[in-house]
Amino acid sequence: MAEVLLQLPRFLQLRSSDLDETREVVAKIFCAHRLSLVRRGSRLDARHHAARAGGISLHYMDYGAAVRIAAGELGDCFLVEIPLGGVSEVTVGRQRVVADRNTAVVLSPAAPIELRRAAGSPQLIVRVDRILLESQLCRMLNRQVDRPLRFSVAMDLTSPGGRTWLNLVDLLRGEMENDGAILAEPLALAQLQSLLMTHLLLSQPHSHSDALAGREPSPPSAALSRAREMIETRAAEPLTVADIAAEVHISVRALQDGFRRHLGLSPTEYLRQVRLEQTRRSLLEADPASTTVTAVAIRWGFLHLGRFSVDYGKRFGESPSATLRGGGRFRPTSARTGGSIPR
Repeated sequence: MAEVLLQLPRFLQLRSSDLDETREVVAKIFCAHRLSLVRRGSRLDARHHAARAGGISLHYMDYGAAVRIAAGELGDCFLVEIPLGGVSEVTVGRQRVVADRNTAVVLSPAAPIELRRAAGSPQLIVRVDRILLESQLCRMLNRQVDRPLRFSVAMDLTSPGGRTWLNLVDLLRGEMENDGAILAEPLALAQLQSLLMTHLLLSQPHSHSDALAGREPSPPSAALSRAREMIETRAAEPLTVADIAAEVHISVRALQDGFRRHLGLSPTEYLRQVRLEQTRRSLLEADPASTTVTAVAIRWGFLHLGRFSVDYGKRFGESPSATLRGGGRFRPTSARTGGSIPR
């Protein structure tokens, strides 16, 4: 077997032949676990090297002997274990993976883990803070998530996504080993960190992959009805699409898709139509001697008066000033166009 190049050589954290010492040190970094030798009488020769950059750290781990590991649940991190040689058998719940140079392992919190690592099976382990990765997912979805992030265990390192992930990890490792300029620049480091997490979330299947790819199931009609009612009753407030989606507990994408499917309008367009209707009603009811078009338009959120006048004329066939003077020839119409959402 070809000799494995030692990773992160300047960052030695542990060199030990003692099982208890090794278990204690590793448990502080990852999680509580049981560690035992596969072959009685074999000699442990554990080494652990580690370096951290922001919320991501790299760990070179080699036990120097065949070992069994029964781990508790990861609590505050996600791990990607990249084999540098040898072979490991990893079981997470009902998923069993044989990890080698072509297959890495992705471990998520809240799942018990069992490993059987052959002698000569060093790993380069990428540890990502749980809060950091979950926050990245929320930013990519533009909403909070309502269920845990769970990855598929096996990562194909020969796939285009797997090869790109390896290249990014190697870039970070090289920067750590050589005191690279990226680590000294907070903005550059943040961008590399974001790129690593984004690529992991886009390339490795997980419990929110469909949402990221825009394949979420259609939102329930009740949620869309609540969103429409919210727009109609709170049109005078500074609503955003994100506000509405959060209020009815669906994603921004699902809200937009649902409105286009049922109404033929985006939520923003629907809100604008409702505000136009309310503006017209206010103008019809106003006293032209004491009210101006500008005051009414601004009250309903129309700050660009030129565009407002054009949209108003297209919608109602007359200018807002004509409506204010009592020249309204049409009764206000419903803002719902192109379909309806069942209430």
